[in-house]
Amino acid sequence: MTDNTKVKELADVVVRFSGDSGDGMQLAGNMFSNISAAGGNDISTFPDYPADIRAPQGSLTGVSGFQVHIGTNKVYTPGDKCDVLVAMNPAALKTQYKYCKSQAVIIIDRDSFTKRDLEKAKFTLENPFSELGIKNEVIEASITTMCKESLKDSGLDNKTVMRTKNMFALGLVCWLFHRDLSVGEKLLREKFAKKPAIAEANIKVLNDGYQFGANTHASVSMSYIVPGKKQQEKGRYMDINGNKATAYGLMAAAEKAGLQLYLGSYPITPATDILHELAKHKSLGVKTVQCEDEIAGCASAVGAAFAGALAVTTTSGPGICLKSEAMNLAVITELPLVIVDVQRGGPSTGLPTKSEQTDLLQVLFGRNGESPMPVIAATSPTDCFDAAYTACKIALEHMTPVVLLTDAYIANGSAAWKLPDMNAYPEIKPPYVKPEMAGSWTPFLRNPETGVRYWAVPGTEGFMHRIGGLEKSNETGAISTEPENHHLMTKLRAEKVEKIADCIPELQVEGDADAELLIVGFGGTYGHLHSAMDMLNAEGRKTALAHFRFINPLPRNTAEVLRKYPKIVVAEQNMGQLAGYLNMKVEGLHLHRFNQVKGQPFVVEELVEAFRQL
Repeated sequence: MTDNTKVKELADVVVRFSGDSGDGMQLAGNMFSNISAAGGNDISTFPDYPADIRAPQGSLTGVSGFQVHIGTNKVYTPGDKCDVLVAMNPAALKTQYKYCKSQAVIIIDRDSFTKRDLEKAKFTLENPFSELGIKNEVIEASITTMCKESLKDSGLDNKTVMRTKNMFALGLVCWLFHRDLSVGEKLLREKFAKKPAIAEANIKVLNDGYQFGANTHASVSMSYIVPGKKQQEKGRYMDINGNKATAYGLMAAAEKAGLQLYLGSYPITPATDILHELAKHKSLGVKTVQCEDEIAGCASAVGAAFAGALAVTTTSGPGICLKSEAMNLAVITELPLVIVDVQRGGPSTGLPTKSEQTDLLQVLFGRNGESPMPVIAATSPTDCFDAAYTACKIALEHMTPVVLLTDAYIANGSAAWKLPDMNAYPEIKPPYVKPEMAGSWTPFLRNPETGVRYWAVPGTEGFMHRIGGLEKSNETGAISTEPENHHLMTKLRAEKVEKIADCIPELQVEGDADAELLIVGFGGTYGHLHSAMDMLNAEGRKTALAHFRFINPLPRNTAEVLRKYPKIVVAEQNMGQLAGYLNMKVEGLHLHRFNQVKGQPFVVEELVEAFRQL
């Protein structure tokens, strides 16, 4: 680095990598996240990829993006717009420029901006920057040419060489922000452990990209530093996404409960990675079965629950529709089952790779009969671990199916996660039958305080029994069609779920203690709503946030909290499902609503502007 390029310190920065699906933008983005996290930065990421399995090369529909927000202090969102945009081809520039700040630096592969490339992206002028009205600083690097030159003596074929372009771009971004390449080199050697020649080729190109920036100053007037946290909590950290955190939380709960973990699932975007992750851990006693369809996945999990396992099934919105009958079997048999719903854009096939919160009413009420079921919503990628653990604890201790809601945004997004001390997590104690109950026990004998039935794992001597989908007698467990019994059993199942409110935390409110406006949300919107609250309070507008993690049952103090505030706005990525549910549960509320169903995360600036009006 010479003195010609000034260095500016920033508190945070947003970088967006974009290119064809085969350009490796997700890998480059993930590596930049890891490199930054290793340097002590807080991170939040947003992978934004197309639903096409492989769109035509250079087409507008085939652009894959990865946005990462790094900061010295707590980072709540991946950022509204980026400070740096990497656009590997004209299609990426055209579709991703709208995510740029006015002063953003744009990095392009000049070799991919030929006349043919511009035509594929439907540009009409030879100069795409003029056509889009771009006046930003642009780094035009001949990335393709330089990768070929860098690896001309490597013996690698042209296709393999072309796959290193993402590492050149990453190296250039690392130079721009003074990142340590040694972490990236370690990640590449781990990723390509079985192909050392590939690893070393990528490492060489990564360093060449860095040196290109250092030697040419990359045509920019300034480079940047984003310092790491000054007082980071000590411990081991890893970059983790929501799906992996969910899988880890499920395994941790099984270990704590002393049970075998069983997953019955069927592949569906964006939940499949939970199946992939759990399948890697047979050494921990995890059993995974990829079933023939969604119904079989859930039904097999119900069978595993009956057999005494911690049973889980994973899916997204369309799969919840199909699983609903088997979920109801778990309701009436009162068996512990965790259903993970990684929400995506709907209806029908909808937007498979995009994120929404549109399954809330489906998981609350989308089954026949009176079928109450606890519902929990994870708030961030790292919170998926705790939310999964809590869902398992509730399912096992209260003998009920539980729905864990995540969404594509937090499932694929990642953050720095401190590995937890499992000794600090609460015990999980299923309500097993006791030896002295033998002879007097019936399948629906309940704990008088909790209303939870006692669990007799098949094979336990003296506790042979049958359960099934037909209504049973509360007294004997035999099939019963008696009207009074059915009314009683319906009431008991509902009361059991309602009593779970005694075991969950009260609703917490963050922000100004004397707030005039209370923002309400649930699930993966937490970071955006918290950021909006912080901005409003910084303006002197008294604002607070109540974010629901437990939705059924609601925390005991929900009505008390909501009735304190003169104005309440419920912000959700659907057309008002939580607001309608709260109106049903708490009488007399007047709720303002902020609703968007775009398949994209909220934009904090839009939230702030809307809330200012209130």
